Amino acid sequence: MSHSSPFESSSASPTIPKMNFSTKLAFGVGDLGTAMTANIFAFFLLFFLTTVAGLPAGLAASVPMVGKIWDAVNDPIIGVLSDRTKHPWGRRYPWMIFAAVPFGIFFFLMWIVPSTNTQTLFWYYVIIAIAFHTAYTAVNLPYATLTPELTRDYNERTTLNGFRFSFSIGGSILSLVLAFIIFAAIEDLATRYMVLGLVCSIMAVPPIFLCVWGTRDRVAQVQAATGEVDAPTSLPLSEQVKIAFSTRPFLFVIGIYLCSWLAVQLTAAILQYFVVYCMELPEVAFTQVAIVVQGTALLTLFMWSKISEKYGRRIVYISGMGFWIIAQLSLFFLQPGQLFLMYFLCFIAGLGVSTAYLIPWSMITDVIDYDELKTGQRREGIFYSFMVLLQKIGLALGIFMVGQTLDWAGFIESVAGQPTPTQPESVLLAIRLAIGPLPMILSIVGIILTYFYPITREYHQEILLKLYQSNVDE
Repeated sequence: MSHSSPFESSSASPTIPKMNFSTKLAFGVGDLGTAMTANIFAFFLLFFLTTVAGLPAGLAASVPMVGKIWDAVNDPIIGVLSDRTKHPWGRRYPWMIFAAVPFGIFFFLMWIVPSTNTQTLFWYYVIIAIAFHTAYTAVNLPYATLTPELTRDYNERTTLNGFRFSFSIGGSILSLVLAFIIFAAIEDLATRYMVLGLVCSIMAVPPIFLCVWGTRDRVAQVQAATGEVDAPTSLPLSEQVKIAFSTRPFLFVIGIYLCSWLAVQLTAAILQYFVVYCMELPEVAFTQVAIVVQGTALLTLFMWSKISEKYGRRIVYISGMGFWIIAQLSLFFLQPGQLFLMYFLCFIAGLGVSTAYLIPWSMITDVIDYDELKTGQRREGIFYSFMVLLQKIGLALGIFMVGQTLDWAGFIESVAGQPTPTQPESVLLAIRLAIGPLPMILSIVGIILTYFYPITREYHQEILLKLYQSNVDE
């Protein structure tokens, strides 16, 4: 006997067949290249700018910050333009196809040192960062908005996010494996990063074309079934902001996500400094540490998903952040030579990182359903665009905060051709504070917000039932 509920599926059209595995795979692989580049930026950019290019820490931290400020501007611009694009390939695909190669080229150009003059280098990296983030947005934002265009089914959208984040974390791990291999094979620091940038840029571009090739038939199929060949143009930005920030559960979600993601990016930006200067290990050891964290996050992603189905998202997030707080606090006290404990704490931290990826992005689907019940409209694009923007802001703030903290503490930048300098105790303390207490405080705030998050699993079931009854009445 079937015990299915009438609101377990929210497919907008029963004539649309279920997605096949190859389409889901093609969609997921679309996040591989952008994840690789974002991960390399998060883990290596600040260290490269201070230790290889030789920029002062405060100046180096301003490079990604300027790039992300520009991101805040170009996100809504490209979002509106892609919504209004009329092309035989559709609204999203032209952006992804034409921006893919520049995306790879500008990423590579971030990892060369064309001058020894500090001001010249700073402006060079600022210009390349602006160009890269423009291309990144032109690829990634249309890609993210493919989700509602591939299916109208609630459960299939959740599955698509599972494929997406599997490839996202997998791309992060792949980039770290490549870094480990390249760093082990090449001694010269500048050459290491130039080769890493070249290899990653070459590997990051093809998945974008594979995504387009593997999903285009499905998008056409959905459009033909629903008659939505040209969706209406997006609302003005001011109206989008008003809608998003008048939705109370969304305020909780963005608070939870910003705390989670900022904690992740703080840890990612400072981790290499911690391994090299506090643990007194060679630079190549950092990639092993990062692989343990990301590998654990990938392996436990579906474990947490299953636990969430049984006990709810709130329990999963609080549990994951609990593991993370233990790891971060312990890292603050970790001393050189305690290698086994270091890797064990990285494993524990990976349990928390996994929930930071999974839970906020799952909560946003609750918000979309809640908003539909209140307004009668589904506005995925508005809420997803703000989540993407917050992701970028978290990355920028993480790197900027680390750079400014190191500069304030007296970090000694490297000089080309000279040995790596010994850092003063004030810098070592700043590194430990950034790897431990700061992410821990953010995690605690995230737990508090999750505890008071108003959409419980039971309330969400009520929302779905009311939506179903509303559709039946219509």
